[in-house]
Amino acid sequence: MIKLQKIILISLLSTAGISWLLSTYQPDMMNIMNTYNPILIALFTASWTAGMAAMMFPAIVPMVLLYNKLVTNRQSESSEVIIQPKYSHFSKVILFIGMYLVVWTLTGIGLLLGWSVPMNSIARFNENNILGLIFGAILIIAGIYQFTPLKNKCIGYCESPLSFFMRRWKNGIVGAIKMGIYHGLYCLGCCWPYFLIMVALGWMNLAWMGLFAIIIFGEKIWTKGIWIAKTVGIVLIILGILSSLGLIVLHDSTMDMNNQNNTEDKMIMAQDKENENLSEDKSELAKKPVMPHGMNM
Repeated sequence: MIKLQKIILISLLSTAGISWLLSTYQPDMMNIMNTYNPILIALFTASWTAGMAAMMFPAIVPMVLLYNKLVTNRQSESSEVIIQPKYSHFSKVILFIGMYLVVWTLTGIGLLLGWSVPMNSIARFNENNILGLIFGAILIIAGIYQFTPLKNKCIGYCESPLSFFMRRWKNGIVGAIKMGIYHGLYCLGCCWPYFLIMVALGWMNLAWMGLFAIIIFGEKIWTKGIWIAKTVGIVLIILGILSSLGLIVLHDSTMDMNNQNNTEDKMIMAQDKENENLSEDKSELAKKPVMPHGMNM
């Protein structure tokens, strides 16, 4: 492995490690995902992007290293090597990775605005059994998708970087941007059920992020990754059926927790008011004059 390849590898893994560290300090994502407040949306976007870097960068190492190798070889075969600096193609690698990450960032914003906030509003007015049916259906759909031709196609390109570049290769800066977007879209087609589940069921925590990161890494790195996908699909379908039947509760009842907190706040306010009234009564009694003994009428 040449020096630049090592630099890229270390950079990707270091970024992923730092992103995992930042994710441990991220705010409660489910509270952020209840509003259209611009500041909270920006905070969610930053947290989501860091999470994507943490989860996805280890899995795309083979793709990025092959892209760097192909760009280096093509540049050395052309006259550009005389004009351009030795490591000028490194900017193309950065663009390739950056556009890949942009796809996932936009996906997170779309899930927040188009799914999470509306669903949290709906959850306020539905019982747990209705929510169980909704989330069960999500799990079943996500599980079935693992067996579809589109999943097979997308995971095939993720498993075989050479096949991807043979089909989507474009030269230059514009080519790096286009291929980064294509790579992000294929990766999205491969992994979207996992992130929909994380958002829909409120599983935006380190434990679930770590589990799905391992699953995604296995799917992309192992040549038989489709079997991991199908195994996960079976598990998701089973969990979805159990949730639909009300036998298990998998979703994070954020709205229920909020309602419970509101109820507790009201109870505390009522108790405070009662204590205040009691204090006033005691104060009134203390103000009444005490008549001496023998003066009673």
